[in-house]
Amino acid sequence: MPMYEGIGLISEKHAVVLDIGHAYTKCGYAGEINPRCIIRSEVEPGKSLHSINKKDELYNALVEFIHRLYFKCLLVNPKDRRVVIIESVLGSSLFKETLARVLFRHYEVSSVLFAPSHLLPLFTLGIRTALVLDVGHSEACLIPIYEGVPILKSWQAQPLAGSTLQESVRVHLLERGQLLRGSGGDESPTPLAHSPEILTPNILEDITVRCCMVTSLNRGRELDRVTQDASQVTSLSTLLKNSAPSVRYSVGGDSYLEIDGITREGAAEVLFQMDTDGNCIGSMILNALQSCPIDTRRELASSLLIVGGTSMMPGFKSRLNQELLYLLS
Repeated sequence: MPMYEGIGLISEKHAVVLDIGHAYTKCGYAGEINPRCIIRSEVEPGKSLHSINKKDELYNALVEFIHRLYFKCLLVNPKDRRVVIIESVLGSSLFKETLARVLFRHYEVSSVLFAPSHLLPLFTLGIRTALVLDVGHSEACLIPIYEGVPILKSWQAQPLAGSTLQESVRVHLLERGQLLRGSGGDESPTPLAHSPEILTPNILEDITVRCCMVTSLNRGRELDRVTQDASQVTSLSTLLKNSAPSVRYSVGGDSYLEIDGITREGAAEVLFQMDTDGNCIGSMILNALQSCPIDTRRELASSLLIVGGTSMMPGFKSRLNQELLYLLS
């Protein structure tokens, strides 16, 4: 190969990769193992990009948001690099079209590639077939991938994700949470229900990430039985003694929030409880398998790939395995 061709290949600039999720946006360069920047997908505090339904308003919000990504996070000229957008195949067409219009018209990028978010994780493992379960902020979505092709007729989705989990934490804390004031929280506690404004979305998210976990199947069933039947005071006190230790969470100044063990263990049970239609995260996987072509089921069942921020909770994968074995039995 002539020398000038090698120089041209070396000087090729890596594409910009954008993953604009419902809660956070990850951006970086193709070929790197980590994103360069992770920021909230918000145009202003409390207002997500994905919550905007008007085309003109979304266009202006994306112009401002993409400007922040390029000139404050990545520090590159948009015209110099191609763009890869990691998008959900079940996402809003309005959002995709508006994002493409912003990149081409306003920032004049050379090319844009929309890549399915469920397909890309397979490339990192070097496999072509798997059940891909994405448990993110707004929903849990499962799409079977067979030989690199998504089986879209077998997709499953449920609103069992980070936002549901944070709401469960809020309900548990308002029921049993205690607010401690004074140096070291030595003053007499007051019920958190008297000051619900303390539980802001950011604090709930931080508590969920730092303090909560997914317990075992038998323990989860016991927690559900006791917490739903308020008459079992003796069982509740016994459960509290054997539960995870309480922790104190600082909410600013000399105020602390005491989070009991039942909240830490039981908040995640909402992800595995059957709804009125008999659906939960475990049943999503089995329903997807049953709706796939029969000759693909064995290979799909042998490989389950779990992605998404909520799936990183301690104990999630072990509990999901127990749920699947219980449903199959």
